[in-house]
Amino acid sequence: MGTNIRHKDSLFSSLFGNETALRELYSAIIGRQLPPDTPIQINTLTNVLYMEQLNDLSFTVDKRLVVLVEHQSTINHNMPLRLFLYAARVYESIIDRRTMYNKGPLTIPVPEFIVLYNGKEPYPDYAELQISDLYAAACDLQPAGIKAAPHALELRVRVYNINDGRNREFLEKSSTLNEYSIFVGKVREYAKVMPFEDAMKAAIDYCIKNNILKSFLEKHSSEVFNMLLTEWNTEEAIAVSREEGREEGKAETAIEMLKDGFSVDKVARYVKMPIEWVEGLSAQV
Repeated sequence: MGTNIRHKDSLFSSLFGNETALRELYSAIIGRQLPPDTPIQINTLTNVLYMEQLNDLSFTVDKRLVVLVEHQSTINHNMPLRLFLYAARVYESIIDRRTMYNKGPLTIPVPEFIVLYNGKEPYPDYAELQISDLYAAACDLQPAGIKAAPHALELRVRVYNINDGRNREFLEKSSTLNEYSIFVGKVREYAKVMPFEDAMKAAIDYCIKNNILKSFLEKHSSEVFNMLLTEWNTEEAIAVSREEGREEGKAETAIEMLKDGFSVDKVARYVKMPIEWVEGLSAQV
């Protein structure tokens, strides 16, 4: 099956948004080779804003519903909740609602949630996130006579670090994923010493010359350039937004401390900000 690239796609979804590439990638993830005739049904939702970027893929394979996300920014610990909401929408799209009112039980695909981390901040080769980690502390409203039980709802997300040089055994089982990891690593390497647009061009040229995603880049170099530029701008915007949020949080903390009578010097040391900045807040209190 060919790859139909749209400018709103991410590079990740463009590379793996076909049955052959997904079969290879999923085989690497589960550690066993799926037969080439194993059917894969792609059911990625469109225009769903649960993800920061359009880099998610949802598909059914071997009686499993797999939601796969490539994550380029810092791992978001709310991801299990976001994937829970996303999965509910996917199930709605693949199940005939009328059958839910039948007397007999339905058979639905087993859910599986995978995040491939490709961010710049340090992260282990493998980690798991659970939706139960987000639950409020246990309350005292347990029904009388009922023993405490495991959470009624659990969702686990497997997170793999796919940066170049990490999880080598895993990456080598999927040549496309391995080459994608190398390509992204080259973009970041060149971006340290030249403007980002020049870095993208240099990385594309390097990979074509070294037979890394060669046919894909030769055929779609202009689309790849536009997609990477969009993803970079989105990643930078997210980083700025997070930094602004941290600054706002520091300001709120400083104001409350000043109201409680703490000295400007002590507040500045506590929130780790210049004393002139805290003095400016002090004048507003």
